[in-house]
Amino acid sequence: MRPMPESAYPKLDAISTALLVRNASGELHAASARDVLGAAHAVIDELYAPGTALGSPEAARRYLSVHYAGREEEVFSMVLLDPQNTIVGITDLFRGTIDSAAIYPREVVKTALRYNAHSVLLAHNHPSGHAEPSAADRTLTERLRCALMTVDIRVLDHLVVGGNAMTSFAARGWL
Repeated sequence: MRPMPESAYPKLDAISTALLVRNASGELHAASARDVLGAAHAVIDELYAPGTALGSPEAARRYLSVHYAGREEEVFSMVLLDPQNTIVGITDLFRGTIDSAAIYPREVVKTALRYNAHSVLLAHNHPSGHAEPSAADRTLTERLRCALMTVDIRVLDHLVVGGNAMTSFAARGWL
């Protein structure tokens, strides 16, 4: 199971749960929210490991909804794909504050080239819980699309995750 950093989910300690987990000596104890999210992240990482075919937009949504669960800072991520939409890598590129993250197109392009990606899915969360993209999100997406296009890498979508909601730039016709 991927260990969760203490600072990743500070509010989760106050959440109670009825799930039980076994400790190293085999005794049952109440699972903390941190335990549950840590286990969920480990499962999702296994399900969407490099070499996994990303068969549909819904599969990407399922992955990202768990990936961003409980995050209290904005995180910008990229799912890197080959020509058959098989995952060649997933990376969190930038972390920010509760309402912003600095994104550098040069680093996005370098990462896509390092993975030899054919196409990418861009994603970030809005810790506020609102999945509505801002004007800055739209401007940034266009800058990244143009930068990646210069090296023949397609942006298939940019997904904004806010709480249980998700907004797709492609579905809105913005890509």
